[in-house]
Amino acid sequence: MIKVFQRWWNYMAAKLSGDFEARADPKIQLEQAIQEAQTQHRQLKEQAANVIAHQKQTEIKLNRVMEDYEKVSANARQAVMMADDAQKRGDETKMVQYTQTAESFANRMIALEREVDDLKSLHLQASDASDKAKQAVNQNSAMLQKKLSERQKLLSQLDQAKMQEQLNSAMDSLSEQVGQDTPSMEEVRNKIEQRYAKAQGAAELSENTVEGRMLEVEQASLNVEAQSRLSEIRAQLGIESAGTESQVSEAIAEAAPQPAEGES
Repeated sequence: MIKVFQRWWNYMAAKLSGDFEARADPKIQLEQAIQEAQTQHRQLKEQAANVIAHQKQTEIKLNRVMEDYEKVSANARQAVMMADDAQKRGDETKMVQYTQTAESFANRMIALEREVDDLKSLHLQASDASDKAKQAVNQNSAMLQKKLSERQKLLSQLDQAKMQEQLNSAMDSLSEQVGQDTPSMEEVRNKIEQRYAKAQGAAELSENTVEGRMLEVEQASLNVEAQSRLSEIRAQLGIESAGTESQVSEAIAEAAPQPAEGES
């Protein structure tokens, strides 16, 4: 039962992860990746700063101990010289005191020498760690800059992909039916062509009917009467109208409807 539950849990986790990856916005995911890389770089710099600080502290301590060693060494030499001078003067008490002081300085020198050796070893290790930390920061900084440059390229590609997807969707909508309530361009084109053809057919039928020819004859008669009235007006005004009436008659004759084949 436990194994079945574990398998179900793993399946659901994988399914939810797949759904999330499918629906997640690539731009947001890219920004998250950049932010994570910047956070890691900042943490690496902090760690490197601590390593470098440890190396600097070790170096400062080593320099201080070496200065102390030089002072103790000088004091030891001075105590030996003072003990020798007391011995030459025959002052046994001072000689013993200065000799004991010189021994104390010598013991201190031995302890400082050991501390210097230890600090030199630590400083060498700290310096090596500091160099590696600096190198790691430089390498990570270069990688971060590369990711930032790549982000601009990916964002540009993402914008181009979105534009192409919108264009593809628009092109598909021109040739495919969007839905049952929305006709396609092909359907609209066919519908308009059918109406246009039907209207032309109806017009041709109207022209060939008796009523249509009667209207044409009436219109022609009105045109003839209008031309006659214009001729009278020209005569009253003394305007030459030679050739005008014949031209009008010819124009009217050309405009008159021609009988269809088979009609008398």
